[in-house]
Amino acid sequence: MGVFKYEGVDSAGKKSIGQIEASSEKEVRRSLRLQGIRVKKIMPPSFLEFDFGIWMVEKGLAQAIAPKDLGNFTKQLCIMVGAGVPILQTLEILYRAEKNPTLKAAIKKIAAEVGEGKTIAEAMEGQKGFDKLYCNLIKAGEAGGILEQILKKLSVHMEKQEKTKAQIKSAMMYPTIVCLVGAVVIWAMMVFVVPQFTSMLKENNQDIPWITKFVIDTSDFFGKYTIIMVPGFFIGISSFISYIRTPIGKIFWDNLSMRFPIFGNIIIKGNLSSFSNTLATLLGAGVSLIEALDICIETLDNGVIARDIKEVKKKVVEGKTLTEPLSKISYFPEIVTQMIRVGEQTGQIDQMLLRVAEVFEDEVDKLVTNMTKLVEPMIIVVLGGIIATILIAMYLPMFMSAGA
Repeated sequence: MGVFKYEGVDSAGKKSIGQIEASSEKEVRRSLRLQGIRVKKIMPPSFLEFDFGIWMVEKGLAQAIAPKDLGNFTKQLCIMVGAGVPILQTLEILYRAEKNPTLKAAIKKIAAEVGEGKTIAEAMEGQKGFDKLYCNLIKAGEAGGILEQILKKLSVHMEKQEKTKAQIKSAMMYPTIVCLVGAVVIWAMMVFVVPQFTSMLKENNQDIPWITKFVIDTSDFFGKYTIIMVPGFFIGISSFISYIRTPIGKIFWDNLSMRFPIFGNIIIKGNLSSFSNTLATLLGAGVSLIEALDICIETLDNGVIARDIKEVKKKVVEGKTLTEPLSKISYFPEIVTQMIRVGEQTGQIDQMLLRVAEVFEDEVDKLVTNMTKLVEPMIIVVLGGIIATILIAMYLPMFMSAGA
C-alpha cells in the first residue's frame, strides 16, 4: 500500500492531477476509471513514502492488536466523541496518530466502511482484535445514543481486565523464573563442580558415605545424559504446550491449574472477577442477560469456568434466576451468590456485579501478595537445601578423613 501520483483527463476534458492510495498500479487505474478519469501518467510511490507497517499487515507478518493499544484507542475515541468531533474526522485523526500497524490498518478499514454507510459496530465486527464484547457494547451505545458513556465503561472494563490478567501472570512468573534459575545452578554444580571433587576422592581412596555416592551417581547421570535431557526437555515443553492448546488439553490444564495450592485460588478469583466485570458492563449497557452470558463465555480464559457458565446460561434460558445455578458451582463463594440475589431482587444486578468484581479483585490482590511472601522463602529454602546437601556430600568424606 502506497500513495501513487497521477496525471489524466476527467470526463469534461479538463486536466486532472492528484494522488491516490492503493496497493498496485492496476488498482489505481481501476479506481480512476470508476471516477471517470482517463489516465495519462502514473508515478509509483518512492521508497521514502513506502509504508512498511501496512505492508507487514498485508503480508500477515504484523503483530496482533495488543490490549494496551486497543485500550488507548478506546480512550481517545471516547474523548473525541465526547468533544463532538464527527466520527469520520475522529477516525482519520486516530489513524494518523496510531503506531500499531495492525490497529492502524483496522481503523482505516473501519473509517472506509463507516463512510459507505455502515454503523461503527458493523464496521468493527469485520476487523480482527475487536471481539464480540467490544462490538456489542459499541452497538448498544450507538442504538441508545450513549456512545460516549459506553466507551468510558468499555475503557474502564478493559483496564480492570488487563490488571487482573497481569496479576495472575506475575503470580505465576516469579516462582517459575526462580525455579528455572535454581535448576540451572544445580545442573551446573552437578556437571562441572561435583566431578572435580569426585576425582579428588578417587585419588585418596577414601570411603564414600551413601549421600556422597548418591550425589556422585546423580552427577554421572547428568554428565552422560545432558545431551539428551536438554533437547528432550524443550521437546517435552513444546509438546505439552501444543497439547494444552487443544480443546481437551486446555480443559485438562485448566482443571489441574485450579487445583494448585495458592495458584488455584488466584486463577479462580481472577476469572470470576473478569466474568463479573464483563457481565456488569454488558448488562449496564442494556444487553440482554442471555446474550451477555454468551459473550462472557467467549471472553473467559479458563475453559472449566467457561463450561460451568454455559450450564448457568442453560438454566437461565429454562427460566431460572441467575443466582440459582451459580449457587451450585462449588468454587463460587456463597456470599457473592447472595449479593447477586439482592441485585436481582432490587433490579440493580449490574451495580451489584460491579461490587462483586471489586471483591474478587481485592481477593486476588491479597492472594498475590500473600503468595509472594510465602513462596519466595519456600523456594529459597528448597533450592538452598539442595545446594547445601550437594556441598555437604562432597566435603563429608574430607571431614571424616581428617577426624580419622
